[in-house]
Amino acid sequence: MKQHRILVIDDDKNILKTIKKRLDTEGYETHTASMAEEALKMAQNITFDLAITDLRLLTKDGLELMEELHQFDPDLPIIILTAYGTIENAVEAMQKGAYSYLTKPYNPRELILHVSKALEKHRLTHEIKRLEHLVKEKSEFQEIIGNSPAIQQVLQPIRRIAQTDSTVYISGESGTGKELVARAIHASSKRDDKPFVVINCAAIPENLLENELFGHVKGAYTGAHETTKGLFAQADGGTLFLDEIGEMPLPLQGKLLRVLQEKDFYPVGGAKPIKVDIRIIVATNKDLEKEVANKTFREDLYYRIHVIPLHIPPLRERREDIPLLTAHFLKKYSQKLGKEVKGILPEVMQRLMLYDWPGNIRELENAIEYALAMTTHDIITNDCFLALGSKTISQPMDFQILKEAKKDFEKGYLKQALAITTGNMSKAAQLLGIFRADLYHLIRKYELRIKDYRKP
Repeated sequence: MKQHRILVIDDDKNILKTIKKRLDTEGYETHTASMAEEALKMAQNITFDLAITDLRLLTKDGLELMEELHQFDPDLPIIILTAYGTIENAVEAMQKGAYSYLTKPYNPRELILHVSKALEKHRLTHEIKRLEHLVKEKSEFQEIIGNSPAIQQVLQPIRRIAQTDSTVYISGESGTGKELVARAIHASSKRDDKPFVVINCAAIPENLLENELFGHVKGAYTGAHETTKGLFAQADGGTLFLDEIGEMPLPLQGKLLRVLQEKDFYPVGGAKPIKVDIRIIVATNKDLEKEVANKTFREDLYYRIHVIPLHIPPLRERREDIPLLTAHFLKKYSQKLGKEVKGILPEVMQRLMLYDWPGNIRELENAIEYALAMTTHDIITNDCFLALGSKTISQPMDFQILKEAKKDFEKGYLKQALAITTGNMSKAAQLLGIFRADLYHLIRKYELRIKDYRKP
């Protein structure tokens, strides 16, 4: 069991000695300081669970000390010790964030009671934050839909990657969900309560990109009437996501390399560097090795950003996820458009499974939204997907591939039905138009688990 650390500050050394002895007897790890400056120095190097301070100190007011301690840990509970004549000040301290106060001479039993209650409050506060973090992390991962081996290979290492500050290099075609993966990494990291700042290097004109990244000082150029923070400064303490980094112009690549090496940058027109503490995640739909060979991307920058590579597979390489993604988008846009749609006809799902999806998940999402907007029934039919045209997978089909495609389709469609009905066997069998016994047979055949689809 963790031994709680308590910091006690009082300029009366006899009181310090008495409190320390009492707290040590109760099994706490007690640290003492007779000066406010000494206490602040200790708080810089040690994480405390509780502080007890006199309201009147020789060199600094107890209220001021409390505010400075809260800069290290805003949740740190602080108990104020006060004489009878300064109770009004103690009440003011509680209004400013103190946990409680005790009057001198204090009752030892009352002191221990206040300490135990304050520590319990501190524990609960941290537990709530931990649970909030888990909920946030889970919600970010829930946005990444899929059970295919291809996508699981991406998801499995994310939590380990998130615990480092190393640069992450995400590659993949447009529309595969690179930004979702970047957000999941940030949400799982120790920086999750800090900013997640996104910049699309392809969407900003070359002459404005440097200003967007680094900001500018007042008077840097005509029209710069005030100093403006760039995205690097805005992301301080958090994560900066550079999307489509392959589109960054060569001159700016050199400046980015310097920031990654030195951890500081100069705003446009600035003479003093600005220090930043950020984690960099980059993404590209280009083959940067080819870009390096073609002299359109700096080799030294490539190796600086290519630290932890993650490749997001295109949708055509994870076709078994199409039914799950379809069910997800059906639910999303049914709510958005105010329509009650039960599902998709089997022949329509087969068409979705055989389509190449050059625009990947983004194209599938747009197609589902379009279909929902066009349908006048509670089941999506073929005529709602005219936008797909006649494109299908480019690979010629033989009997073996057709057999495998049928199995993949049957398994995927079964998973979609279970997802839509949240694992309700009767409703799933009714939706599929089969008997419950046949449904159980198919579930065993494809080694599916019903509990995976039921709401917790």
